[in-house]
Amino acid sequence: MMPRKFLLALMAPLFAAFAVAQTSDMTRVPAQIDAGAIPLYDGQAPGSEGSEVEEIWTDAGTERWVRNVTQPTLLPVLPDDETATGAAVIVIPGGGFQFVSIDNEGYPIAEWLADQGVAAFVLKYRVMETPAPEDEFAVHMQRMFSPTPETEPIDVSQGIPLAVADAQAALKLVEARSAEWGIDTGRIGLLGFSAGAITSLGVVLDDSDAPHPDFIGYIYGPMTAVEVPGDAPPLFAALAANDSLFGDQGFGLVESWMGAGGSAELHVYESGGHGFGSYKRGVTADGWFDQFMRWMTARGLLETAEPE
Repeated sequence: MMPRKFLLALMAPLFAAFAVAQTSDMTRVPAQIDAGAIPLYDGQAPGSEGSEVEEIWTDAGTERWVRNVTQPTLLPVLPDDETATGAAVIVIPGGGFQFVSIDNEGYPIAEWLADQGVAAFVLKYRVMETPAPEDEFAVHMQRMFSPTPETEPIDVSQGIPLAVADAQAALKLVEARSAEWGIDTGRIGLLGFSAGAITSLGVVLDDSDAPHPDFIGYIYGPMTAVEVPGDAPPLFAALAANDSLFGDQGFGLVESWMGAGGSAELHVYESGGHGFGSYKRGVTADGWFDQFMRWMTARGLLETAEPE
């Protein structure tokens, strides 16, 4: 797993750019029941045994956030048989390990991928426990926005190991059912956003015998250098220059990737801020998905082939 010191360095600025206004109009909404969602584990997830936390869906004003997830699931969003390419992507939304940004960085991204013939899977992974009432959750988030000497800091890096474990379990599940879904086991990738990007990176850097992706999309994640393994998969990275979390870190991640002999493509957009995801706001970052698909095409990831 990634060293704790490195995890803390990644997470230190993660909430600095969240506007406090985002916490002011939160309302509880009914949980969406996805009939096709597949539990990642039989029974309780390892590390979450005995948890009685109830999953909460909160409307944050522009999107829904899924909080207090303890039973992770994987939702298949499959392409039509006529357009299926055999490639697969596990979509990992962000949320600072406090929630899953399911609407902005989950469902619509999966639909876009399926429309392009890619089997998509939305990962609803475990996150850290937050207060159930929305007003208390708002206070919790404000502690992360503006910590004071009187408040105990929230170590958000504690959420990373469970998220990485869930992503690894998702990879294992997709590989195991690849024949059923018409997937080529040599073309299964991860596409992570912010905390989801950190999760994707954690899967790549894990030196255990857990499954590893064949490629990754790394969307507005930290750009600090890491020690990259020699067998690192191809990397597609996208970031807005005015990203107030990671826009001023340089591009050490990509440099270290290439320095280790890995393939990397980097797109830096003039504007888009942090969290552009599926939003279309008339900024240059709006084009990231089209460029991601061109990258997949150029690498031969979308060439129709019989599954292994």
